[in-house]
Amino acid sequence: MPRRRHLIPLLLSLSGATLAASITVGNFADGNLSGWEEESFVGHTDYQLVTDDNRTVLRAQTDASASGLFREIDVDLNQTPTLNWSWKVSNTYEGNDERRKSGDDYPARVYVVVSGGLLFWRTRAINYVWSSHQPVGTVWDNAYTGNAKMIAVQSGTEKTGQWVTEKRNVRADFKRLFGEEIGEINAVAIMSDSDNAKQSATAWYGDIYFTP
Repeated sequence: MPRRRHLIPLLLSLSGATLAASITVGNFADGNLSGWEEESFVGHTDYQLVTDDNRTVLRAQTDASASGLFREIDVDLNQTPTLNWSWKVSNTYEGNDERRKSGDDYPARVYVVVSGGLLFWRTRAINYVWSSHQPVGTVWDNAYTGNAKMIAVQSGTEKTGQWVTEKRNVRADFKRLFGEEIGEINAVAIMSDSDNAKQSATAWYGDIYFTP
C-alpha cells in the first residue's frame, strides 16, 4: 500500500507535465480571439464567437466569399506534433471540382503553415478540409500551388450538423506529403470559403491546440 501512495503524486506530476506541454492556438471556449487576424481574398466571411452546444465556439458564415483568420505562432513539432480541433458544418457544396481553381472552395478548413521567410517560394502548407466530394483520406495539390497540400479529413453530408473531433500528426503528415522532416510550423489558419462555387455555408470551430 505505501508503494501505491507514492505512485499517486508521480502520476499527477506526469499528467501536469503533459498538460503543460500542450500549445493552445485557438482558445474560443473562453471567448478569446487574441492573436487572430483576418485576411480577405474575395468579400468577407463573417467570423463570430457564438454559443453552440453549451460552449463558446467560432462560427463562420460564407456567402460567395473567401476570407480567413490566421494566427502567427511557432509550434515545435518535435514536442507537440498533434493538432487537435473540432468542427461542424451546415452543408457542403454541389457541383464544384475542388481540384480546379473554379471549384476550390470548402465549407471548413484548418491549415498549418511553414514559413519560407524571405524565400517565400519555400512556404508550405497542409490544408485539413471538410470536402464536398473527395473521399476521406484523399490527398491532392491545392489548385493554385503545389506548395499546399489538401487532405480530406471529412467529406460529404453524412456528418453535417454534427460536431466532429479531429486529431492529426502534423509532423508525420509533412513527412508523408513533402518528404521532409519539419520541426516547426509558424502559423495556423481557418477558412470557410465559397467564392468560386457561388454558394453559402456555415461552419463552427471548437478550440484548436497542439499536444505531444
